[in-house]
Amino acid sequence: MEAILDRYNSTSIEEVKVWFKAASINDFPADGGACVKYKNKQIAVFNFARTGKWYACQNVCPHKMEMVLSRGMIGDDKGTPKVACPLHKKTFSLENGENLNGDIDPIATYPVKIEGDNVFIGFAE
Repeated sequence: MEAILDRYNSTSIEEVKVWFKAASINDFPADGGACVKYKNKQIAVFNFARTGKWYACQNVCPHKMEMVLSRGMIGDDKGTPKVACPLHKKTFSLENGENLNGDIDPIATYPVKIEGDNVFIGFAE
């Protein structure tokens, strides 16, 4: 269960020791998300094409422990990029994982970089 619950272990850019090549930028929908697997973790990756930014977070929603965040709706809350769980609409900041509803725990977030046509996700391990 601990591998699924990574919500307290967000990685900052300063902590990155491993850059994982997730996929080609063409494998992600514009203004949407997709799931990739890194070791025993499912990671949701989002292409905010309208702002030119990319984000990554854990794929499990802590509300009901479902692997669904990659299919969530993305947008912003007062300028903060967010994802809404497709099942129960709990929303999370894609910058720091904060639960924007304020009623459940935050999620883990990970740095993303684009090199050439590839998406890389940063991990602290």
